[in-house]
Amino acid sequence: MTETVAPEPTPEQAALFTRVRRMMLIAGLTTALAVSAVLIAIGYRLFRTEGSTVATDITATLPKGARIVTTGVAGDRLVVTLDVGGATEIRTFDAHTLKATGRLKFVSEP
Repeated sequence: MTETVAPEPTPEQAALFTRVRRMMLIAGLTTALAVSAVLIAIGYRLFRTEGSTVATDITATLPKGARIVTTGVAGDRLVVTLDVGGATEIRTFDAHTLKATGRLKFVSEP
């Protein structure tokens, strides 16, 4: 069997090989950086979640004579509209923890 021996590359070919190796190194590093960024983003989202929520029983106390007119969800808030003796009141709660986050009262001018 005869072995073929590759001739030594010319200086132009050697420069071209060097440039191609450099471009391949840059492309490989860029790809590795992109893959690691995606994995970091996925890991962040997985570990940032609060997990499964435990069902809790919460009793909200309403003023005497108040009645619930409407309820709704706005983003991550639970909105409850109340009629308190002819005055309208809106209360907001965090949808995840059910803690009160705000209260807005509407009254008529005398």
